[in-house]
Amino acid sequence: MVNKQEIVINAENIGVTYQNDLKKDDYKSTVINLFRPKEDKDQDNTPKISWPLKGLNFKGYKGEVLGIVGSNGSGKTTLCRILSGLLRPDEGHISIDGKVQALFSLGMGFNKKLSGRENVYLNGMMMGMSKNKIDETIDDIQEFSGLGDFFEQSMKKYSSGMRARLGFSVASHLEPEILILDEALNTGDQNFSDKSAKKIKELVQKAKMVIVVTHSHKFARKNCDRVIWLDKGQIREIGDPDTVLDNYEATVPKVKRRPKKKIELTNVNINKKDRIVVDANQLGLKFRLNNHEHWALKNLNFQIKEGEVIGVIGHNGAGKSTLCKVLTEILKPDQGELKIEGTTTALLNYGTGFNRNLSAVDNIYLNGMLLGIPKSVVEHNIDNILDFAELQKSREKAVKHYSSGMKARLGFSVAAMLQPDIFILDEALSTGDMAFKQKASAKIQDMMEQAKAVIIVSHSMSFVETVCSRAIWMEEGQIVEDGDAEEVVEKYRKSKKEKRKKLSKRK
Repeated sequence: MVNKQEIVINAENIGVTYQNDLKKDDYKSTVINLFRPKEDKDQDNTPKISWPLKGLNFKGYKGEVLGIVGSNGSGKTTLCRILSGLLRPDEGHISIDGKVQALFSLGMGFNKKLSGRENVYLNGMMMGMSKNKIDETIDDIQEFSGLGDFFEQSMKKYSSGMRARLGFSVASHLEPEILILDEALNTGDQNFSDKSAKKIKELVQKAKMVIVVTHSHKFARKNCDRVIWLDKGQIREIGDPDTVLDNYEATVPKVKRRPKKKIELTNVNINKKDRIVVDANQLGLKFRLNNHEHWALKNLNFQIKEGEVIGVIGHNGAGKSTLCKVLTEILKPDQGELKIEGTTTALLNYGTGFNRNLSAVDNIYLNGMLLGIPKSVVEHNIDNILDFAELQKSREKAVKHYSSGMKARLGFSVAAMLQPDIFILDEALSTGDMAFKQKASAKIQDMMEQAKAVIIVSHSMSFVETVCSRAIWMEEGQIVEDGDAEEVVEKYRKSKKEKRKKLSKRK
């Protein structure tokens, strides 16, 4: 129960300023700069001052779950960094009564070369926990994460959802006094989201408060006691979740979408608009887990035809990310055959492939060259990419200063504007705000004029229903259903409801 008599956080007139000095952070920028046209370089070396946060006043109370919402770049992550002590405000005063533990984005701080177990010890000790305390909770963390045998495997084999589950499991079981979750649950499936919500309520009973940054308004409405709406670094509104979120949603511009292209999957007459661009036959891939073989993908048979937008759905660990890595030739299948017609570009999670010390402009040139795009094409598209990502004002800022949402916008904009033949998005929009998701969905449908196919991995069923013409539902590395997006999503939802009913009866 929220106790408004006991103030845990008191923020008075908080403000943060950045100086965007245009000197680059490392020698790699100098190399990238050689490829940039002279007219694209800023000749004015005068430091530019910006205020990511300005004039913030609010209180946090004992026993509450406080949500923070707002568009990408509104200052949510900057506020979390202040609350966790990573940043000091340039003006104002903040007092915090309690030890803060923050979980920034999915799996941030994990070492991909280490196993899940080793990363629990690494992160736990970094958080100031004793080895004995971690020993006491390690089994509970493993069970809660639901990773099974993958807990002992290198994290480079993890999907984004698996990293998110482990990150939350570690942070929540170490029982901090104040827990901050910044975009940490966005790539989790519905089952884990429900499980996390229950855990958060348990934490609030023991700890002082929990702060959740999220783009899931459904989660905020259901689980938060109050919500802060941030807009351009200032508090637009704070209060009851339903009231604040209704007002926020009313400001999001509606994007008109063209009708989805419905393709008859049983049509065997292949023509220009119906030719096969991806053909998978008995596709399989296995990992070695604890002295036995684990088939991450097994006996997959599907075809993707030109003009389709495919949604890939399923619980965390179902094999979705592994399939994306096979389609992009990051992983080679152990059995079966895969034929792909055209070049494939993948955006695997937000910000993948970015050099955090380089600016947005430099990263666009870097990614363009890595994708084999001619320099002239990158130059022609640079402003279009930055405009679409809404990052013109931050074009010379190092990506390490970007929020997760800003990186998501930049990653999507680079990949989409450079027009690949086959475009794969693996949870790349999980941290996007409502307005950008609408823009992205319209852009995806526009891309079908140039691209041969778009494949989207997402836990947002409404996004799949709205954007995709077809959905593939995966479980335990196999295809459960393949067909019309709305029909497959409906079957998936019914399956989840039935599983929840069975679990509740057991309890």
